[in-house]
Amino acid sequence: MAQTLAIEARGLGKSYGRLGVLAGLDISAERGSVLALLGPNGAGKTTTVRILATLIAADAGTARVAGFDVVSQRRAVRASISLAGQSAALDGLQSGAENLRMIARLAGLDRRRARARADQLLERFDLVDAGGRRVATYSGGMRRRLDLAASLVGAPSVIFLDEPTNGLDPRSRQALWEVVGELAESGVTVLLTTQYLEEADRLADRIAVIDGGRIVAEGSPATLKRRVADQRLEIVFADPASFARAAGALGPRVVRSEPARRLLAVATDGRAPAVRGLLDEVDPGRRGIDRFSIETATLDDVFLALTGRRPDGGGIGTRQLHTTQSKEVLHV
Repeated sequence: MAQTLAIEARGLGKSYGRLGVLAGLDISAERGSVLALLGPNGAGKTTTVRILATLIAADAGTARVAGFDVVSQRRAVRASISLAGQSAALDGLQSGAENLRMIARLAGLDRRRARARADQLLERFDLVDAGGRRVATYSGGMRRRLDLAASLVGAPSVIFLDEPTNGLDPRSRQALWEVVGELAESGVTVLLTTQYLEEADRLADRIAVIDGGRIVAEGSPATLKRRVADQRLEIVFADPASFARAAGALGPRVVRSEPARRLLAVATDGRAPAVRGLLDEVDPGRRGIDRFSIETATLDDVFLALTGRRPDGGGIGTRQLHTTQSKEVLHV
């Protein structure tokens, strides 16, 4: 593995009986970077994390994390990483400080160093005032911050965050985003899975869009947006018939379709001649368009164009989705 890579996986495959979850997945992440795995439920995000964190074995392919093979050097991988799953694995009957001290002792620190590390993490995650309270009294955002603090007890070089802000209110999500940014700045490599487009756009140096167990696109947020379109022309039609005719005429050029709103979006360079030409093409009689606007492309456009639906499962294309949830938190 190249010295600059903290995570490298090639050709990962995984099935559960007849259900194929991963089908030749390739990903990589540089040291000190944030890689976001973006995809709908059932796409294979959590399975990928579980393989890289040595919780399960792949059926095919190879992977190295922090320079170590996840199969033949499993113990070395575990000594270098931490994993925070979708549910906080904390003892609600203990205080926040007691949880952190317990995990520190399990990680091999003596009593004095365990107490010092717990105090340090409580301060870093703005939990000093709540450190003496039972975790059962914590809000969802506080529990997630404490869970992330617990995952850093061993000072890992790579941390996996599986849906880290799932269910959090906007304020708690913002606070957790700041922590993730600080981790990357300190040299920790972060791989996070998410369904939140804004989260991936805000945090990730690179985004890997996963669908059907494969990476369908990878790059920086700006690169992925340019892949679909720097700008898009959004047209709202006056009636369903006009919408249907325009959708048929534009075909695969449509990057967003919302029949309920009678809205179609098409890639454009934003210049007046191009916009005028598109409007005349879809509405030559100039009676079918209610209004239009020029918008900047978003990750939502990227996701919809690549997968045929939004991360919440909406959009074109319907199929049964299998959800594999991780509730483990690995502290090493």
